[in-house]
Amino acid sequence: MSALHWQKSTFSGEANGCVYLAASDDGSIKIQESDDPDIIVTTTPEKLRAFILGVKAGEFDHFADADTGTTAP
Repeated sequence: MSALHWQKSTFSGEANGCVYLAASDDGSIKIQESDDPDIIVTTTPEKLRAFILGVKAGEFDHFADADTGTTAP
């Protein structure tokens, strides 16, 4: 397996808690958070696409709503 080339969003800036993505040789997508880089989640491009579409549609906005303190449904 070749070395993974991690990419983060330019929206992350230099803030802590950045999420990184990398494509693996086997076609899977690896996801890693800068706060705990030893944990790597593996998913498929199809599942990542569904998640991104959900984020764009606002389906997960309530997780980030600091005004209500809500962290889960």
